[in-house]
Amino acid sequence: MKATCHCGAVELRVTLVDGLSTARRCDCTFCRRRGAAAVSAPLDGVEVIRGADKLTKYSWGTQTAQHYFCSVCGIYTHHRRRSNPNEFGVNMANLEGVNPRDHDIPWVDGINHPSDT
Repeated sequence: MKATCHCGAVELRVTLVDGLSTARRCDCTFCRRRGAAAVSAPLDGVEVIRGADKLTKYSWGTQTAQHYFCSVCGIYTHHRRRSNPNEFGVNMANLEGVNPRDHDIPWVDGINHPSDT
């Protein structure tokens, strides 16, 4: 699947783990502010086609989760997952032809993450 940020400076080629069935929203302190739904891709399932030089990374705490954003328009593109560092979470809304509003997206408990105990 093709995924792009809002301005088009960043383009990804994405191979999802199980299509859109992995869609979720997280309520950790960061994700609930970001507000984007994510779908899962293996680490080798996200390829930056255009705009690698436009991606900026944000990480904190354990430094396991690494969140990537377009430095031009500010849109979250993808992140290395803390709950499964062998996968990326990809911004579902960036996928070509996908509108998250058309899907019933469950919330996951990111506030009580096992890495925090």
